[in-house]
Amino acid sequence: MRNVNKRENRSVRNFVLLGHTGSGKTQLVDAILHRVGLNTRLGSPDDGSSMADWTDEEKERKISIWAKPFSVDYAYGETTARLVFVDTPGYADFFGQVVAAASVADAALIAVDAVAGLQVGTTRAWKLCEQRSIPRGVVITGIDRENADPRSVLEKLRDIWGRYCIPVVYPTGDGIAEIFPGRGGSDEASRFQEELIETIAETDDRLIEKYLSGEELSAEEVANGARKAVLERKLVPVWFASGKSELGIEHLLEGVCRLFPAPGDRPVKDQNGEAVDPSAEGPLMSLVWRAVNDPYVGQMLFVRIFGGTLESDSEVYNSTKKQKERIGSVYVVNGRNQETVEAAAAGEIVALAKLRYTTLNDTLTSPGCDRRLPPITFPQPVASYAVTPKSQGDEDKLSTGLQRLAEDDPTLKVERNPETKELILSGLGDVQIDVAVKRLKQRSNVDVVLTTPRVPYKETVTAVGEGHYKHKKQTGGRGQYGEVYLRVEPRDPSDEEWFVDAIVGGVIPSGFMPAVQKGLLEAMQAGALAGYPVINVKVTVYDGSHHEVDSSEISFKIAAARAFRDGMSKAKPVLLEPIMKVKVMIPDQFMGEVTGDLNQRRGRILGMSTEDGLQVIHAEVPQAEMFTYASQLRSLTGGRGTFEMEFSRYEVVPSNIAQKIIAASREKQEND
Repeated sequence: MRNVNKRENRSVRNFVLLGHTGSGKTQLVDAILHRVGLNTRLGSPDDGSSMADWTDEEKERKISIWAKPFSVDYAYGETTARLVFVDTPGYADFFGQVVAAASVADAALIAVDAVAGLQVGTTRAWKLCEQRSIPRGVVITGIDRENADPRSVLEKLRDIWGRYCIPVVYPTGDGIAEIFPGRGGSDEASRFQEELIETIAETDDRLIEKYLSGEELSAEEVANGARKAVLERKLVPVWFASGKSELGIEHLLEGVCRLFPAPGDRPVKDQNGEAVDPSAEGPLMSLVWRAVNDPYVGQMLFVRIFGGTLESDSEVYNSTKKQKERIGSVYVVNGRNQETVEAAAAGEIVALAKLRYTTLNDTLTSPGCDRRLPPITFPQPVASYAVTPKSQGDEDKLSTGLQRLAEDDPTLKVERNPETKELILSGLGDVQIDVAVKRLKQRSNVDVVLTTPRVPYKETVTAVGEGHYKHKKQTGGRGQYGEVYLRVEPRDPSDEEWFVDAIVGGVIPSGFMPAVQKGLLEAMQAGALAGYPVINVKVTVYDGSHHEVDSSEISFKIAAARAFRDGMSKAKPVLLEPIMKVKVMIPDQFMGEVTGDLNQRRGRILGMSTEDGLQVIHAEVPQAEMFTYASQLRSLTGGRGTFEMEFSRYEVVPSNIAQKIIAASREKQEND
């Protein structure tokens, strides 16, 4: 058992690896693990030997699916640093894993392919860092591949992201050279050296005065200034490397150790805005950022420690659930390998097993400390399917199995649509859904059928309609009697008053009015047009009659419901469909195909813009047209397009489409 708590926090470098799928992140991880001696051979995702992409799903698909942490010691000079880093998927369907990992990182290393250059996933990674003010560096990977053009890629990212992206090393004919005073070499490298020194000088008034007066900065001033510039996001250091040949790995690792922030350099605040003490002696402050349901171990939780010390065989407090938890073993996880440690402090990512109350996004603190860390906000799903088991007896197993999958991946949503009664599985794309379905089969032995969900249409009225119904029933004993006259009309959504009691003279006794309202509400669950829920209507009950003996609550409930259907049918009812606000991000060459496809989906293009070298299309599209969009966009753009989607409002369905929907609904009602 190793004790990591004795380590000085200043030696820890916690960072996340980001980038587009295929940009070489995972191969870079394998090169790092081989270099530090954690793996005796250089692994590769290409042949299934990677220490990072070790799950069956990842080996089969040859892509990263899960965010996986690694913790290694790296010695350079007379210093040993603790590198704590997380490899993340580049595939858009698994962006939730990226968001989670970035939320617990002190810095980011963005991989950019030396052949493909900047891609959609690269841009998303950069924007994520911008949104969260994360210090970052860039590594241009695969520099020894055929057709690689690292210098061109460097200039492109400097044009788009800014001239403060400055190389700290530079590729030469026979390797990698450092860019520091006296080591420039070529004219190009000397130019970057000057930019680097100028950027470093600008971090401190004393240094800028020294620089402007022509004095040379000392090695210590350069080192401290560069680190400060990275922390303040005024410098984005750029490295060049190849994971397959391990070219540039030493420079990259040493650069990360020298330039990236240590725990505590970036102040972390709790939900009340109070700073977290990063020292080992302070109160424990840690966040569960990933949960894994292992079929053998049970639930394993990955925790990032921001302050204090987490010890094995100890008691902690879950300030989110207000529950005490008993900690057994604390694990450091590297791929399939687990190592038990006595304790861990700020910057470390560790795993905990078999906790009773704790789940994703919970804060674990010291007993007596009731502070909470801000929870991670995950991206919303954009692809949905109705899920049914192939075997009728598997309904319970299906529901339980899907919930467990959602616990592993919070961007998977499982819900029962109250209107369509369908069980809906939603995610960030078809590949994510497919992976989930296969895992469901492996874990719970449930085969499912995926179908396009039914659209949750609504109904409303566009005119005023008068409705009337007299419910009169005599069965020999006490009868049933209730008569209702009402008016149905459109209601502005901002008007909260949907029901008006205009009865005078007690023709409907006040004691029966709650039953009238109940009948109306039940009738609104299935409109007169096609049986869909009714929204944005106002109902005024203005007349009726009752019987001293035979009137009852059920009589007026029935009368009100029937009168409503009568009035609605005369008020020019229309069908409404959900409209989604859509934001599509694509490279410029796909603009024509994508806009044409959106138009075919009855979409309205609201505007276009550019973000970080990508074209952005803003549109509104009916939800009915978006269920298959994730796969279609991938097909149109070769996987280089992404989109976001959220509900906007309900809108009237075009009459030609509405007629087909109404006819199908009525046919179904007749068959049922």
